[in-house]
Amino acid sequence: MRRIIAMAAALGLGLAACSDDDPLDSGEEQQSAAIVIGSQDYYSNEIIAEIYAQALEAEGFDVERDFRIGQREAYIPDIESGAIDLFPEYSGPLLRHWEGETDVRQADEVHDALKSAAPDGIRILDYSAATDQDAYFVTSEFAEEWDLESLADLANVDEQVIIGGNSELETRPNGPQGLKEFYGIDVGFTPIEDGGGQLTVNALEAGDIQMALIYTADPKIADLDIVMLEDTENMFLASHVVPIASENVDERAEEIINKISAAMDTDALVALNARSVNEQLPASTIAADWLAEQDF
Repeated sequence: MRRIIAMAAALGLGLAACSDDDPLDSGEEQQSAAIVIGSQDYYSNEIIAEIYAQALEAEGFDVERDFRIGQREAYIPDIESGAIDLFPEYSGPLLRHWEGETDVRQADEVHDALKSAAPDGIRILDYSAATDQDAYFVTSEFAEEWDLESLADLANVDEQVIIGGNSELETRPNGPQGLKEFYGIDVGFTPIEDGGGQLTVNALEAGDIQMALIYTADPKIADLDIVMLEDTENMFLASHVVPIASENVDERAEEIINKISAAMDTDALVALNARSVNEQLPASTIAADWLAEQDF
């Protein structure tokens, strides 16, 4: 319902603009619709979206939150339709979603390609130094047993390797088909719908799966007896936090969001995530504290 209201508000705004008799009125004055901010169903992404929301509200913008929508396949249609105005995304995976196969791998190249791939009406704002990279992990015991340091070393494993991750991974380019294409490795797949969370870790430690997709900014990695396998063939693209915006995000709002991107790095993102995982704090508290620390 919120998205329908937002779209109706945007339509009404457009009609009002067409009937305005004063050509000197600025677009900024006319633009009064609330900025609808979305997030993935992933605590780290929700924290970033909440930071955007609170920073904009502090500067007088009207904001609506549409958080924890789901994974990319669920929310991208709402972004493309204009129902969502602002969303924290991840550069490499988003490029793969829009473009499919691509030869670019490094951060600047991925960002430039993302600008070209974005549908009409969607702007790609400045990317952050903060990364939350997809990566494959195995237990230290499994790595030692088969002498594993990289994904390429999986060729030495002479038993079935089953990977675990959200169900979308099964058909994504960095899932089983990517491991086959880039490394010549056939793997099985088990869906575990917690975004590399505790259920995934439990399955890995129990031996129900042999390899798990876990995000590199996950703070629990440091406390687990697991090993990240190096992606020597660059199957994964650079994955930096990058805001994507509709035309309802004006220049002043864009400046605020770009300032947030400039202030955040991977260490800061891991620390934010740790407050959610370890302290069980809500995103609103974590966001408010970070903004205060940054003097926003």
